[in-house]
Amino acid sequence: MKPVIRLLATLGFGITALPCGLAQAQTPEEFYRNKNIDFIVPTSPGGDYDLRSRLVARHFPRLIPGNPQVIVRNMPGGLGIAAANYLARVAPKDGTALHMIFQNMPTLQAIGSKEVQFDVRQLGWIGNTTNTPNVVNSWYTTGITKIEDVYTKELVVGAPGAASSSYVYPAAMNQLLGTKFKIVTGYPGGNDVNLAMEKGEVGGRGSNSWASWKSGHPHWLAEKKIFILVQIGLERAPDLKDVPLMWELAKNEQDREVLKFISADMGISRAVVTTPGVPADRLAALRTAFDTMMKDPMFLAEADKTKMDISPSSGAQAQAVAESMLAASPEVLARAKVLIEGPGNK
Repeated sequence: MKPVIRLLATLGFGITALPCGLAQAQTPEEFYRNKNIDFIVPTSPGGDYDLRSRLVARHFPRLIPGNPQVIVRNMPGGLGIAAANYLARVAPKDGTALHMIFQNMPTLQAIGSKEVQFDVRQLGWIGNTTNTPNVVNSWYTTGITKIEDVYTKELVVGAPGAASSSYVYPAAMNQLLGTKFKIVTGYPGGNDVNLAMEKGEVGGRGSNSWASWKSGHPHWLAEKKIFILVQIGLERAPDLKDVPLMWELAKNEQDREVLKFISADMGISRAVVTTPGVPADRLAALRTAFDTMMKDPMFLAEADKTKMDISPSSGAQAQAVAESMLAASPEVLARAKVLIEGPGNK
């Protein structure tokens, strides 16, 4: 009998009382067998984040070793910060909590937003489902069909809150480009802004995913009920070749760098992460399962049926994008902070 076990037996402990560190480590398959995984969605039901998370939740379990059950939980609040904080500070650090993180969380961390209690460098990045750009649109009754119109004519756009991308993009264009967006905040979510457009309360939406418009309202596009004025990203979407990127409209290099920083998070437009501290082999298993799912015929068929864009990147690629946001120059971060939080915030 080994000395440690003989000593434990002498003290009256059975072998089953061995500390976890002395027991054989579980494989990912052994760990996930009969487990439940919480999939945290930072929005209320409906909309692209929720629908995309539920699509992933339906297919991910059969590809994860041990085939755990994935349960979707909606956790709206704080424009995505509440869910990200929960993941980093409260959720179990064992790989049983997943989250489709809002793409602007690295941006908010980089500019030092006081509500942020997470560090994107410590999260386990599993993969990104799409790099589709965000877009700013007008409603057909406004008569505004291109971004040049907004330099001379006011366009009222709706936004959930002053820290949301629906506010930040038009506000940044007003300050740096000279556009005339009037931003109305306070809507609970994007679907409420859509309803406000139909009612004539607002003349557009300050931001929405291009993929979300294509999957959620393809009839509006076909019937020309909405016009895409500008796209936010580092590269133009293949099917929006004639719509300018926000940073392309900058008048000088300094403004261009700030607008590029605000646009860079499109590289993690709909990324899935897990908590800090997940064992390396477990994170690797989740990443492998995710990469497999992105090529899986059943998953792709359902995504295609709902017109949901899938243009994936790996967990390592998504992590690199997130970390790059924190490497921006102090000058760019300072200017971006004023654009995002307003001149009164230090």
